[in-house]
Amino acid sequence: MPQRQILYREAIAEAIIEEMARDDRVFLIGEDVGVLGGGFGGTKGIYEAFGDERVLDTPISETAIVGYALGAAMAGMRPIAEIMRVDWMTICMDEIVNQTAKMHYLSGGHPEVSMVIRAPAEGGIGLGGQHSQSFEAWFVHVPGLKVVMPSTPYDVKGLLKSAIRDPNPVIFLEPGILYGVSGPVPEKEYVIPLGEAEVKKEGKDVTIVAWGTMLPKTMNAAQTLAEEGIDVEVVDPRTLSPLDIDTIINSVQKTGKLVIAHEAMKTCGVGAEIAALVQERAFDHLDAPIQRVATPDVIIPVNRSLERLVLPQEDNIVETVKSIV
Repeated sequence: MPQRQILYREAIAEAIIEEMARDDRVFLIGEDVGVLGGGFGGTKGIYEAFGDERVLDTPISETAIVGYALGAAMAGMRPIAEIMRVDWMTICMDEIVNQTAKMHYLSGGHPEVSMVIRAPAEGGIGLGGQHSQSFEAWFVHVPGLKVVMPSTPYDVKGLLKSAIRDPNPVIFLEPGILYGVSGPVPEKEYVIPLGEAEVKKEGKDVTIVAWGTMLPKTMNAAQTLAEEGIDVEVVDPRTLSPLDIDTIINSVQKTGKLVIAHEAMKTCGVGAEIAALVQERAFDHLDAPIQRVATPDVIIPVNRSLERLVLPQEDNIVETVKSIV
């Protein structure tokens, strides 16, 4: 029987509903997460299922949302805090970086801080410089946080369920342009462990590591390259911290070449860390310089044509692979 197909946003809502039904300590908090079902529809139906005691609409205050969630987590609850855009996590960085990430350590291992902070990330829909950014590298740089960035409906459901159950604070970034993308998601219960990458496509000529919006672009680029006789292996880290570098290195040892594709700014991006790790641990297996496909260090334009010019596209991946194969 063919698997059912659901949207990325529907997979998010399913994961939250299932975990709230499973554990009465889980609750949802954020702006418009209740009756309106979230700014991008990721919490649709949850308010109707659980009511206003477990689905809390808040004022427009990211600082209050994360601060409330942290206090609840310290008291033994398992909050899911939604920030409407990753860009606005800049407003609550003190609560995230100086409080949430460090509370367990600074308290001698007690209390447990089990909480998820969700936010749409990345561009591609013409929202401009203040609503199109991707800050995963910021959070990967902070000890005490786990950072997850799923790229498919299947992955977002399984990883979100694991994030909600995890005893640590998890930054859960969802590429906004993928909310309307559908994919196979089984109805039966499943979880995907945090910290495990997946080989999305096997190949022998070059490894491409990609996540977020760049994963579907990479899969399309791999198909184009296959028509020209270049066999690409595609690895999706899924969790950026902790990073499954072993799966990436195993792939590079097989192909001898590495391209890293992400939509965040190129300078000091997670791609740079992956390149450094591969250089340190698998230098002798490299047959060509590691290449990065990323957004140049510019502010994202509102104009859709200019935005497309700035953000990395399939053609950029194809050209980069050809340059080293």
